[in-house]
Amino acid sequence: MATTPVTESLFRLGLNEALPISQEATTSRVVVNNDLLRTVIFTFDAGQLLTEHASPKAVVVTLLEGEMDFSVGGRTERMGAGDVIYLAPGERHALTAVTACRMQLVMVEVDAQG
Repeated sequence: MATTPVTESLFRLGLNEALPISQEATTSRVVVNNDLLRTVIFTFDAGQLLTEHASPKAVVVTLLEGEMDFSVGGRTERMGAGDVIYLAPGERHALTAVTACRMQLVMVEVDAQG
């Protein structure tokens, strides 16, 4: 996977066209990747899910289109386009796409700062 230099700015254009929502599938594309952060765009068809898991990094999830049920620590919320969730490092979470969805996930390396 290509590394995005921390010291260089970057445009990643046309991502919606490059990563369409596929029938009965979950897809992803890494758009930024370096020692500080990693940004991934995901698409989910309705009914697709990610089972419970955790990341050692801090995570910010933004739902760009659609609706999904997102579970964190025993609490489930229905997310709509524009909604944001912050996940502390190690927080277990899961999701189910209620409708076809597009989501941005940003993982931040908390240890890289100190």
